Amino acid sequence: MPTYTVKYSNFKLTPKQKKLIAEGITKTHSKFTGANTFFAQVIFQKNENNSHFMGGKFVKNKEIFLNGQIRAGRTSAIKKKLILGLREVLTKNTKLKKDFVWVYLEDLPPQQMIEYGEILPKSGGEKKWFNSLSISLRKRLKRLEKQWRLMENLTKLFGSKII
Repeated sequence: MPTYTVKYSNFKLTPKQKKLIAEGITKTHSKFTGANTFFAQVIFQKNENNSHFMGGKFVKNKEIFLNGQIRAGRTSAIKKKLILGLREVLTKNTKLKKDFVWVYLEDLPPQQMIEYGEILPKSGGEKKWFNSLSISLRKRLKRLEKQWRLMENLTKLFGSKII
């Protein structure tokens, strides 16, 4: 149900860093919200040179910005844990100091969101929503969730060596 857009300026993210960040965002979102991992979508966008400004001046530092559009209905306490966890994912995987990391969360009413072709339910209505999907889509989503859990278990056993 979330879409996270990672924008960054004045440095490059390697494919490995992108994978680790995407996995970290997915895991963090799932951990604090209880949402299935197959909902988490992460998009990376490198800002073009000389296209990032603050206070009307070019940004010359390495900066990373995460904008998370999430389904409304979560408590402030959950969102605080989520936003701090997301900041940790970015600092850990970019080695940037936290003062060069920006994280924003936007609450979207579920009736204004369509995922997998269907309007999303209010928080707590996921099971009914999931069961209303076509059999082929339910199988596809269950496979994605199973693959995520397998990858997570392998990472626990072998660390990032499997990447």
